[in-house]
Amino acid sequence: MHNEEKGVLRSLDYVTIIIYMLLLVGGWISVCGASYTYGEPSEIFSLDSRSGMQIVWIGTSLVLGLVLLLLDDRLYDTFAFALYGFLIVLLFATIFNPHSIKGSHSWLVLGPLRIQPAEFAKFTTALALAKFMGSYGYDIHRTRDFLITLGFIFAPMACIVLQRETGSALVYLAFFLMLYREGMTGSVLFTGVAMVVYFVVGIRYAEPLLFNTPTSIGMFIVLLLVQLFSSVMIGVFCRNWREALAWIGLCLGVTLIGLLFAVYVIPFNLVWVQVPLCVALVAWLVWQALGSTIKNYWWVAAFTLGSLVFYSSADYALDHMLQDHQRIRIKVLLGLVEDPKGVGYNVHQSEIAIGSGGLEGKGFLNGTQTKLKYVPEQDTDFIFCTVGEEEGFVGAAGVLLLFLGLILRLIHLAERQPTTFGRVYGYCVLSVFLFHVFINVGMVLGLTPVIGIPLPFFSYGGSSLWGFTLLLFIFLRIDAGRNRLHA
Repeated sequence: MHNEEKGVLRSLDYVTIIIYMLLLVGGWISVCGASYTYGEPSEIFSLDSRSGMQIVWIGTSLVLGLVLLLLDDRLYDTFAFALYGFLIVLLFATIFNPHSIKGSHSWLVLGPLRIQPAEFAKFTTALALAKFMGSYGYDIHRTRDFLITLGFIFAPMACIVLQRETGSALVYLAFFLMLYREGMTGSVLFTGVAMVVYFVVGIRYAEPLLFNTPTSIGMFIVLLLVQLFSSVMIGVFCRNWREALAWIGLCLGVTLIGLLFAVYVIPFNLVWVQVPLCVALVAWLVWQALGSTIKNYWWVAAFTLGSLVFYSSADYALDHMLQDHQRIRIKVLLGLVEDPKGVGYNVHQSEIAIGSGGLEGKGFLNGTQTKLKYVPEQDTDFIFCTVGEEEGFVGAAGVLLLFLGLILRLIHLAERQPTTFGRVYGYCVLSVFLFHVFINVGMVLGLTPVIGIPLPFFSYGGSSLWGFTLLLFIFLRIDAGRNRLHA
């Protein structure tokens, strides 16, 4: 056992551990800057302050990481499903939690301690996916296996949505990046991107009219994109470029003739031309699917029909299914609503804070925007604005380079895993980190919607710090045991 422990120590990836330590230090400095109020400097070490408590969370995270490294890596494989099942039960029970924090029922209050199970469900979901996808005979292209895989992802998402914690639920979509690496057809990712485009374009340009016609520009563009995307998919996935080009030419030609007629002869809504074209395309795809052995015609038909249904329901979902603050945030992001003193206040103030930092920043504890508490949630979700104000462009770029180094290192570690279990778990970890960094920094800069997710190792809080430490150090332990398979 002693020799095995020595082997683990020799096999540990110390580059990743060093990056982790640097991020912890940078995170603590940022929490100090965000939570400090003018007074005695010694307050930053007081347990009554957030910076003091963050030291406690960092210390416990280091102990947790050490414990994870001392455990046998085979335990993570053995108990993957049990841990996942326990967290699902805990997530479900949390839905009925009587304690509500900012309208969310996602926290368990245990005396002075508050724990958010959604943060810990990430690593258990990653373990369960790695266990299932690493099992003998698994095939991601088999419908049954793929649907079960989706079930592992959507089960915690559903529980977290019912807790009214939509932001944390969206993080689980990051696992689709791992699925793509493991062989998931690109059509799934393409479908997701297409739906986002439909939603943004359709909602953003729903009101403006096309030339002198009663046609919504948003609806016109979306329906044309549905036709073009579906036609291209015929060529890519059905290997029938002749018919694909024919449909592209037909859709563009008929639409152009209809547009000219509506502009120069009789104004009418071009939807009456575009919808029949979409229906004709779906009918042709079904006909081809029935008359050939190429199943992808069914998928393209489903994509076309699903696109129409999705776009038709997007307006309803925005106005009736989302909460008021979520709806306003999306409209502010799309430029439909100017609300610098309301929902858009956070983003507006964070942009001011980052811009005021300039090239080199104002210095540690010298940020005026953060010291005067202009930015709400500045030590949690909007912690990056503190980095930009106090450390400037240089410091912010340095933090982003550290995260880039972590992501690239995780890709390297994941690719060298000798087992599917290790590789899948590794890509789950890096996908979660990538999603968190991209969305958090994006929302602070006003580039993505404000969905309230923490910046790894920077945002204040024990649950998120422990959750990210669990994700990372379990993978480091799995990676350290890779050489045993070749002994």
